[in-house]
Amino acid sequence: MKPSRAAAVVLGVALIGAPAVSWSAGPAKPTEADWRVPAADDVMVIDTNKGRVIVELVPQVAPGHVARLRDLTRAGVYDGRTFFRVIDRFMAQTGDPKDTGDGGTDKPNLKAEFTFRRSAETPFVAAAAPAGLEVGLIGALPVVSQNWSWHEVTTDGKVSAWGTYCPGVVGMARDDDNNSANSQFFLMRQPYPSLDKRYTAFGRVISGLEVVRAIKTGEPVAAPQDRMEKVRMLSDIPPADRPKVRVIDTKGPWFAAEVARARGAKGADFSVCDVTVPVDIR
Repeated sequence: MKPSRAAAVVLGVALIGAPAVSWSAGPAKPTEADWRVPAADDVMVIDTNKGRVIVELVPQVAPGHVARLRDLTRAGVYDGRTFFRVIDRFMAQTGDPKDTGDGGTDKPNLKAEFTFRRSAETPFVAAAAPAGLEVGLIGALPVVSQNWSWHEVTTDGKVSAWGTYCPGVVGMARDDDNNSANSQFFLMRQPYPSLDKRYTAFGRVISGLEVVRAIKTGEPVAAPQDRMEKVRMLSDIPPADRPKVRVIDTKGPWFAAEVARARGAKGADFSVCDVTVPVDIR
């Protein structure tokens, strides 16, 4: 398998490293009630030679891809894998057992999950409604959706939605066949919305974006040395060693105030990538 050489972009969430907590200057400091604790089975802890990166996976948008990442992580496939293709202001690609961009595992390739069906139960929080669409978040993942009013005329009572490629968003690499993703994935360094609905987005870096942006660039990287030294699911780390992770609850009042502040500051130029999602790692 030869993953696509197409570029990817990341949209801006204020992603912060442990143990600091950050919030924007507008709304008041978050209270204890404004935080949520992500499911430990949906959090990947990636220890690289440049530092730790923590990713929250979002099974609601791409269940097959999230299940594959969990399986490969637990099988140790990602331990020691290099970042072999890294483009500044775009993304860092890894996850190839050959470390060349031409490899994959013996598992069957994945069916594309470029879009998903959003229902009334989907935990989507709208931030704006431009031109018949809605933009917002599911957890920390930025999402674009058909306007909810369209559910009244669809056969399943749902609307189409998809992850949008803001900074930190995690996507799956593939070749020219839409259904050819296997093990390789990329972490966005900057935003690149032209990847939307062309590559499956299924998670986001919630801590360590500065680490992703520090990885040596190259297409391919010459003699790549930056690598994922150890990759684990948070739920598999012994309790005594497990970092404590919490993220601002995007369904709460603090986040609603943050969205209002960002929209007021950006005006017509507002993007869901302008919304900060504070994280607390201890």
